[in-house]
Amino acid sequence: MGERTETGLCLEPWASFGRAQQFLDSGDTQNAIASLQGVLKMPELESRQYLQAYHCLRGLGVDPPTEKAKDVLGVVVEVGIKNGVDLVAAWADHHARYYNFSGAGVVWERPHDRLDLAIDDLLRVGGVVARVIGPWDKERPPAPPEGMARINVLVPSGLHFGQGELDSFSKDPLGGPVIASALRLMQELISLGKK
Repeated sequence: MGERTETGLCLEPWASFGRAQQFLDSGDTQNAIASLQGVLKMPELESRQYLQAYHCLRGLGVDPPTEKAKDVLGVVVEVGIKNGVDLVAAWADHHARYYNFSGAGVVWERPHDRLDLAIDDLLRVGGVVARVIGPWDKERPPAPPEGMARINVLVPSGLHFGQGELDSFSKDPLGGPVIASALRLMQELISLGKK
């Protein structure tokens, strides 16, 4: 999955991303698009790699197919606290992350299926949000300040996000289930990190 060989040669999908950049550098947009669309056809890549391909394609004016536009490939919830931001992320490939404001974190690369249900739940409630709001098309704002939360839903049509006061968000019909699900996943990740 996107690794290098012993000789340093780049494996997929990085070779295709590299070719796409070379085509763009030479003014060949059509072949750049074809290289990126090839990434989307590769099986068993990380969700983040598919998201990168969709992001690059949108930058070239190619929108995802309507039936895939709102497929949730990731949800990232950020909570601003006194000393920084806590962050929990879940991906459709059942990988997850928790990063504490201190720099500590837990990286889950799915050694088994223990967190699958918690991850699927966060993706599901994130999907409800993505179906109601549209993609964000402006510059991304700075990290949420203390007392604020941000829900980022990552789909082929782009970043969908909402931000608000944590207390209010937690009671919101759309945001509340996402905050609660993210908290459960964060607690499970923290408990795994202590073992």
